[in-house]
Formats: sequence, structure tokens, C-alpha cells
Amino acid sequence: MVTALDVASQVRDPELPVLTLADLGVLRDVAVEGGRVLVTITPTYSGCPAIEEMGADLRRSLHAAGFPDVEVRLSLSPAWTTDWISEDGRRKLAEAGIAPPSRIGPRAVGPVPLNLVPPSRQVPCPRCGSSRTTELSRFGSTACKALRRCADCAEPFEHLKEI
Repeated sequence: MVTALDVASQVRDPELPVLTLADLGVLRDVAVEGGRVLVTITPTYSGCPAIEEMGADLRRSLHAAGFPDVEVRLSLSPAWTTDWISEDGRRKLAEAGIAPPSRIGPRAVGPVPLNLVPPSRQVPCPRCGSSRTTELSRFGSTACKALRRCADCAEPFEHLKEI
């Protein structure tokens, strides 16, 4: 028997279709209460344009699997971080030619320092593995991706930025 969690875990992200919402870490909880499926998701950032589509895809997939009563809830706390991307998700990104984000680790409690210049760091090329890459544009096809180019294989690629 297929569970609501099984179905929800297979829904793909509309902006990064190589990943499921579970791979991306935005799928926070799936519960069944009195016949109603309650799905909790956390957007990658508060203005994420894909969040409505994620909810619609979850409802559509769960309805098609025989779950007629579905509610999708948003949870903004704790805020999503790229650390929530699964290892399998990071592998899928690299296989699709998108450099996965580095792990950030636990964040300090208290005021967040304001730095208007993005940190400079080497991002390995997902095609050849070279660390000799440069950023071409801070924004790629979506706000959460940057456009980079490898100096060794000369291929452009996207990098999912650390959040």
C-alpha cells in the first residue's frame, strides 16, 4: 500500500526538476489526521515564486493516488537552508550539471552581520571537477542559482547558491 508520505516524497521541484521536494528538503512533514492528509512545506525563501506550484503539485499527486482530502501548510520557521538538501539531492544536482551548494553548518544565534559583497569561493565544476571556475553572473535562471564557467573544460554551469 502506498502511503501519503511515499507519494509526497516523489513530487518534483518545479524549478529544479532533477530533485524531489524531499531531496530539496522543503517537504517537512506528512501526516494523516482523520482521513485528511496534512503536508507541511518550507519555501526555500519567503518570496519563492514556486511555492504555489509546489502546493498544487502535492495536492494533484495525492489526489491522483487516492487521497481526496489534502491540506498543504507553509512553515517559515525554522527557515530553510541549503544544508537541508539531501546527499542524494546533491548527487542528482551534480549529475545534472548543477554545482551543489557547500554545507554552511549551524548558524550563530544573534544579530546577522551585513555583508554587501558575496563571499568569494571556489565552486568545483560539476562536469570535470576542476576548482578553476569563475562566476559570470550572481543570478542564473532562478534567483537561487548563479552562473559560472570552468576555466579547464570551458563549460558554463549553474551553481545552487548557499542559503
